[in-house]
Amino acid sequence: MSTTIHSAPPADATPEERQSVLATVRRPRWLKTEVLAGLIVALALIPEAIAFSLIAGVDPQVGLFAAATMAVSISFLGGRPAMISAATAATALVVVPLVASHGLDYMIAAVILAGVFQVILGVLGVGKLMRFIPRSVMIGFVNALAILIFTSQLPDLIGVPWLVYPLTALGLAIIYLLPRITTVVPAPLVSIIVITAIAVVFALNLPTVGDKGELPDALPTLFFPDVPFTVETFQIIAPFALGMAAVGLLESLMTAKLVDDITDTRSSKVRESWGQGAANIISGFFGGMGGCAMVGQTMINVKASGARTRISTFLAGVFVLVLAVSLGDVVAMVPMAALVAVMIFVSIATFDWHSIRPSTLKMMPKSETAVMVVTVVATVATHNLAVGVGLGVLTAMVLFTRRVAHFATVTRTLGGKDDQTVARYTVNGELFWASSNDLYTQFEYAEDPQHIVIDLSGSHLWDASTIAALDSVEEKYRHYGKHVEVTGLNEASRAMRARMTGRLGAGH
Repeated sequence: MSTTIHSAPPADATPEERQSVLATVRRPRWLKTEVLAGLIVALALIPEAIAFSLIAGVDPQVGLFAAATMAVSISFLGGRPAMISAATAATALVVVPLVASHGLDYMIAAVILAGVFQVILGVLGVGKLMRFIPRSVMIGFVNALAILIFTSQLPDLIGVPWLVYPLTALGLAIIYLLPRITTVVPAPLVSIIVITAIAVVFALNLPTVGDKGELPDALPTLFFPDVPFTVETFQIIAPFALGMAAVGLLESLMTAKLVDDITDTRSSKVRESWGQGAANIISGFFGGMGGCAMVGQTMINVKASGARTRISTFLAGVFVLVLAVSLGDVVAMVPMAALVAVMIFVSIATFDWHSIRPSTLKMMPKSETAVMVVTVVATVATHNLAVGVGLGVLTAMVLFTRRVAHFATVTRTLGGKDDQTVARYTVNGELFWASSNDLYTQFEYAEDPQHIVIDLSGSHLWDASTIAALDSVEEKYRHYGKHVEVTGLNEASRAMRARMTGRLGAGH
């Protein structure tokens, strides 16, 4: 994973200490980092929240309220410090048909129900399933996100005044070069301030945050969706709520794992799961569109700004409200070129460049490279992280099963026992549904002598498919009037076979 100058914690702190809110409050230098990080994230959240509102077909304030309430809520409830949650494109896309067919109130009801689903899944321990996601899928996820972050900036770079390009380049130059001079103030914040000042002083006609939509003029209040509490309503909103819950949890847990790797710390995926659900419920009851973890803003917070605690997440939500409601006219003047520069930097920093080096590709097994490519292509093509990661995991499972299925070998030898010729079959390898399906074909039923020994001392029986395969082999030999002796079973395999053999129905 690529790193930036700001991503490492101070030398006088361990990664775990740097996550402590109490320790940060006591150290002005750390606290300044958290405050400025929250401000930068808020500036980046506002235009994206507005854009996601437009995608979903609702007023901009619905996305802004979601950004604020989710960031504040998850700062207390979430399991991953410094991770940013807000309205996202992934969840916005899920509810587009619902908004079009039934309106805002049904969408808010779906957001609340999605939160309930996530709380239930969190309590059931769905977060623990993260350990089954292979590293190659994770790398593909990261690279796909970097590509999506970059491509999402293209609409603000196409068909715009030519001055956007030099200002974007200036913003990138400040972000990359300023840390070589000083790290007192985060370079992304300096970049935003300088470009905004240039645009205002010279009265440049550039696309701004204000062009994305109107900012709210009041704080969010409690909102109760005006929908009938009937089975019919549940049937309407449940599919959308389940889709939001699944996509939101997947993106949040993958982002949490990414931040774990960057900060060299561990986080509670179970708490993050139900915390996301609770944040969505709160967002819904304040008129927000819900959402999940945001990779781009999280990378701004953790990598670009060096934040490590819940303080930055909390302040990001607070600053969104303050900036959008109290300083809306000022925020509206920020050129999109300034934010585009920050997001391009984030995409470059997020991409795992090491994974595509020729030396790395030459060293890695082709199957793992294939899994990474499938994950990237599927995610970028569908703009859906759930689809990309799902296909990546499925590909990894198929390729892994195909590889291990060939690990089981059967060797036949002929020998003598009590003046009888004995056929001995030595089976080596793990036997499960993929490798044991071919077991039945590995024996010379007609040619073998009357006594057959199947030696399984080098194997382990893992499932009912293997027991059924052995039953079929024995049944086939009985058909020829021959005796089979199975030897060498370890204790677990012997217990499984004793429990299941002869009770699995007809064999071959």
